[in-house]
Amino acid sequence: MSLHRDDPRSVGGYKLVDRLGAGGMGAVYRARSRSGREVAVKVVHAQYAEDAVFRTRFRQEIEAVRKVSGAFTAPVVDADPDAARPWMATQYVPGRSLAQRIRDRGALRGGELRQLALGLVEALRDIHRAGVVHRDLKPANVLMAEDGPRVIDFGISRAAENHNTLTETGQMIGTPPFMSPEQLTDARTVGPASDVFSLGALLVYATTGRGPFDADSPYLTAYRVVHDEPVLDGVGQPLSGILKRCLAKEAADRPGLDELAREFAAALPEPDAGDLATVSLRLEHLPATPDTRLGTLADPAETTHPGRRSRRIRPLLAATGTVGALALGLTAYLMLGPGWAESGGGATSRWSALPGGWKPWETTVFKAAPLGAEKALGAQEGLLSGEPDCLLHEDAVYCAGESILPVRVDALTGKTVWRAEVAPSRAGSGTYSASLLGVRDDTLLLSQSVSSESGESDPVDVFALDIETGAERWHRRVNEANLEPALSGDVVLTSDTGREATARSPRTGAELWTARLPAGYYCSFLTAGDGLYANCSPAEAADQTTARLLEVDRTDGSVRTLKTPAASGILGALDDRLVLMEMDAEDLNYFGILLLDPKTGARTSTKLADDYGDNVTMADATLWFTASNGQVTAVSARTGKLLWKTSTSLEQPGEARYDPRAGALYMASASGRVAALDGRRGTVLWETLPRTEWVTSGMFQPKVLLHDGALVVSTPNGHLFALDPAHPERKPAAE
Repeated sequence: MSLHRDDPRSVGGYKLVDRLGAGGMGAVYRARSRSGREVAVKVVHAQYAEDAVFRTRFRQEIEAVRKVSGAFTAPVVDADPDAARPWMATQYVPGRSLAQRIRDRGALRGGELRQLALGLVEALRDIHRAGVVHRDLKPANVLMAEDGPRVIDFGISRAAENHNTLTETGQMIGTPPFMSPEQLTDARTVGPASDVFSLGALLVYATTGRGPFDADSPYLTAYRVVHDEPVLDGVGQPLSGILKRCLAKEAADRPGLDELAREFAAALPEPDAGDLATVSLRLEHLPATPDTRLGTLADPAETTHPGRRSRRIRPLLAATGTVGALALGLTAYLMLGPGWAESGGGATSRWSALPGGWKPWETTVFKAAPLGAEKALGAQEGLLSGEPDCLLHEDAVYCAGESILPVRVDALTGKTVWRAEVAPSRAGSGTYSASLLGVRDDTLLLSQSVSSESGESDPVDVFALDIETGAERWHRRVNEANLEPALSGDVVLTSDTGREATARSPRTGAELWTARLPAGYYCSFLTAGDGLYANCSPAEAADQTTARLLEVDRTDGSVRTLKTPAASGILGALDDRLVLMEMDAEDLNYFGILLLDPKTGARTSTKLADDYGDNVTMADATLWFTASNGQVTAVSARTGKLLWKTSTSLEQPGEARYDPRAGALYMASASGRVAALDGRRGTVLWETLPRTEWVTSGMFQPKVLLHDGALVVSTPNGHLFALDPAHPERKPAAE
């Protein structure tokens, strides 16, 4: 990438050419010496240059790298730790990081995986022989050069015998998914075996696209590293057994590097020169379709049993076939795989026709708008400045969120239509947040708040906007202390005092009726079937035994109390009964399904056989669970019976979305990966590669929206794109 305006133009006599990236301590540049030699120059950020601890840590990094020499590390060329802004120049290694490689093309296979594993073992040998422990071996710190990997960034490394490290101050320094248990529990005991643990975690990630301890937060990931067994789904034997030993909790139980070199060489043999590259559902070598990674090419004639993936692979072409034939064969599989039926001389598609005028597109919620507020509030495209909450209505996508003003995007073309000017002037010095309630009567309803720099929140406002122009129809200051604003059918539910629920007209804001709320409870309104319900939990979180479920008459506000177990949430309605998930109030895991007849009070409770994940939705009498490790599970909503369980490559996927017309289940990850599964059998129809930079999702998850046969996907960093599920490999056109 090009240099920023405030970047220096030269450092230590080296002319800076490009900015390669930036991290917590500094920025890295590609530079040239006077003789024309290319180097990578790391410069400490100005704000840390006067910090004695950071300066000392940088000096230690220089010393560590100078000790190490080898084919799979980048040696120091020059350095000045005492400069006004300390810097270090190392050999320039052309090539992207392992993290970028996997993000762009998916998991590694065959010879590429063998080269990575053996190269990293040799690199760690050189590092450990120099008496250094790297302590931060992760995909971002491995460069994929043509002749093998290079290990870089020794910013938190230390001498193996040095137990007085600067990082032992109670601050967790490292990257939890790739840290060893001892790094998290007692940094003084960290030795070479810690790097072996990190190597094992990194190779699981390289093989599957996800880490063995992935979770929804770095703190939960750290807990799993210390206490849980690694998840090695998708890693075949004998490699799985080797990596499991690398990931042993006790350092003494992990193999040494010489032993690993022998075992990796045996487990990952060099492919014969004449062998055709293996074709599998997780195919990375598709020059003709670079944006799509296809699912397992299972034989359609083979029975797929619930909970077990088919392992048979259909040969698509002879070994003499060309790359073009390979691409055509894979396209044919997409068109004749699960869900396609022969009819006469052709095939009948499971996919619906696309809306007229539709084309694949890609944009962000930060694009300039021709109507209303041109620029997004305090946000710049490409920055992780906010998470969008998006919904689709007819041919429009509406989004709002953290630092994201309400915006309308044309669902057919991806063009930004308008951005609402609803933020108060003081929002520039605080934090703006908005959440969408829904669309009714040509009106977009949302709630918004502005927090001051001190962190104190202003009261919440509910806004009603004209969907054609984004102009305000009405707004009202509300009290959110005991009620979450909601849109249900033809009423907007708000509260003025926190002690009552007031129903208003979505279009005019006129008051329709008022209902009293139970004192000392926080209520959120839910729509299930034709009914309106209020799920009310005691304000004192420690006492959930008196939680209430209220049935509210939408016409006049009359209320009836339904008895339910504590910590239950409504998913929807089925056979005139409410479907509720029973949740453990302490560990917040779903453990059962409750079917409740709101008229008679009759109930049926079914225990789940396992914890299937944090996200659950219901459609077609089925509960669809997604877990942070990419696992997707289907369970009967009536009986609780496990229907199928499938692993995907998606990292921390959002909620699953079922399309009954196609019989397909869709979900997306924070990096913009999208997967389609057959809803009946659980077989993977296709998976795409990432579309954007992965970020940890916070308040709003990645989301798939259904648009008359097409898909619209939103990611936590503000990216939006549209896919044709029949041809997910089609490259979107940039707006």
